[in-house]
Amino acid sequence: ALTAVLQYIFNSDVAVLDYRAPSLAANSISTHFSGDREAAVVLDVACGTGLVAQQVNLQDQKELQQAAQGSSSLLLTDGLSSLPAGLFDVVVIVGALSVGQVPVDVVRELFKSTKPGGYICMTTRSNHDNLQYKASLERELKQMEEEELWTCVEYSQVEDWERAVSEQEHGYISGAVYIYKKL
Repeated sequence: ALTAVLQYIFNSDVAVLDYRAPSLAANSISTHFSGDREAAVVLDVACGTGLVAQQVNLQDQKELQQAAQGSSSLLLTDGLSSLPAGLFDVVVIVGALSVGQVPVDVVRELFKSTKPGGYICMTTRSNHDNLQYKASLERELKQMEEEELWTCVEYSQVEDWERAVSEQEHGYISGAVYIYKKL
């Protein structure tokens, strides 16, 4: 019951913020992934209440939630490094790549978890409080491109990412969606 209440509060907060990252990520993935959608193996890192999955219109939400609960304990206790390398067709992380959440070097773990030819979708905010983190993230993404590990297939800077909540910002803050294809 507590989980349901917390999910309701989280989803209500997200609705008030007009948080668009989950739908933007889902649209970007849909644009680029041309494989068998029914057979695709997808990892949603830091999935929260599953807003990205809802945007992808998965048929059986109950089955998805059960699967997520089973793997959440693994991810929380062992991290991505405990997963077999090259397991997932698509790896997505929405809303967690920011200061105080996950370290930038998680992108290498996302890469390792993805099959060759698979896609990694990442999002981050571009507001003032996150600019240093975003710069570090983009340096790491570029470094991995220079190492010829992956190629960028989409970078979208979005002005109306979510409603601003700090006193220093007004209206909406911006954010970015990155899609990389593992070579």
